[in-house]
Amino acid sequence: MDTRHLEYFVAVAEELSFTRAAERLRAVQSTVSSGVAVLEREVGTALFIRSTRHVALTRAGSDLLPRARTALEAVGEMRRVGARATGTVTGSLRVGMLTNLESLGLPAVFGAFHRTNPGVELSMRTSPRGSTGLVDDVRRSRVDVAFCGLALDDLTGVHVQVLRRQAFVVLLPTGHALSAHASVRFDELLDDDFVEMPVGFGNRKVVDDWLRAAGMRRRVTLEVPDLSTVPAYVAAGLGVAVVPEQTAAEAHGEGVVVVPLVDHPVWELSVIARREGRSPAVDALLAHLARHLPPPG
Repeated sequence: MDTRHLEYFVAVAEELSFTRAAERLRAVQSTVSSGVAVLEREVGTALFIRSTRHVALTRAGSDLLPRARTALEAVGEMRRVGARATGTVTGSLRVGMLTNLESLGLPAVFGAFHRTNPGVELSMRTSPRGSTGLVDDVRRSRVDVAFCGLALDDLTGVHVQVLRRQAFVVLLPTGHALSAHASVRFDELLDDDFVEMPVGFGNRKVVDDWLRAAGMRRRVTLEVPDLSTVPAYVAAGLGVAVVPEQTAAEAHGEGVVVVPLVDHPVWELSVIARREGRSPAVDALLAHLARHLPPPG
């Protein structure tokens, strides 16, 4: 029995879609379909109920799924034993990325990893749903490792390495009534329009959750997909914004005043991966990131 066929089966079972399974595995959909068909012939029964709009597991498919996962985990452990014995790591790594991580110097960090592990093929991607999408991608094995800006309470069930902790500060347009203050309270901003990232992005969710817990509501009137552009929209007079300190420090140009918040949420940047079934390449990258991007003291 080909382990690759088991990987196809597990991916389709978890995605309930041959298309999404192929995208997750970076394979051609026809290859995934034919691999599952071969597995069905080997076990002697259908594993999926297929229609033009719907894919579902049969009873046999449901019974086989945990066994297939166990088999793949055993194969993965054999590979990890071999990697430890030889000191050589090979394979592919899909890394989920966030925008606005320039301060981490990731090109140099990944360059050092590539020189140490030339047999590992790297690919990087973002999610249109930001950190929320990347966490889901890790849990569903669409990516192997991801950078994430969600609070730790939202990262249950995955391996987490915290890289940065930063306070949020407020960005005000020049001439704002509070721009000359040494600090402001969040409730003093609630009459303003806010410039924000879309729902699902890490820093947006952290702030929204914090406000909800504090019993406060704000008015978001402009959503932008790139955190680094938020200061420019504030400078243009389209609203105020709360952003992590690093974003404020990197804001360029005139028209924006950075003011500390008396009461503020905390933004945490983490790298995450699945807890179980990680490949030697994933473990090697996590160890490399821990050396080059040590956690906050």
